[in-house]
Amino acid sequence: MANMITEQCFNCGVCERVCPAAAITRGEQTFVVDPGLCGECVGFYHSKQCERVCPIDCCVPDPNNVEDEATLFERVQKAHPEIAHTLELGPETSHFQAHNRTLSSSLKRVGRRIGRALTGPDSGS
Repeated sequence: MANMITEQCFNCGVCERVCPAAAITRGEQTFVVDPGLCGECVGFYHSKQCERVCPIDCCVPDPNNVEDEATLFERVQKAHPEIAHTLELGPETSHFQAHNRTLSSSLKRVGRRIGRALTGPDSGS
């Protein structure tokens, strides 16, 4: 499910800066999440980054936009075609699988990031 931002938001903007899908923007009263872009950080992180950084816990699951991991991952791939080939599902990149995180999976993810940094995003890895 896409996240939403409650009316308690005091417009600090932290959530907007960490959203890998650029789904969070400044609204009239508070920041808002575009459910058509929000992929719950699937393919990027093991936790929802807006929830992680919100200082007052107003980034919450939207009960009106319940979706499964496959749907969210597909949305992220379509929204980011330039990096879609580098995204993958696993314990380090999906809160649906975060309970399976291990030191080995964490190290593999770090290794992939280092490899991409050294070779560039267009290497096809």
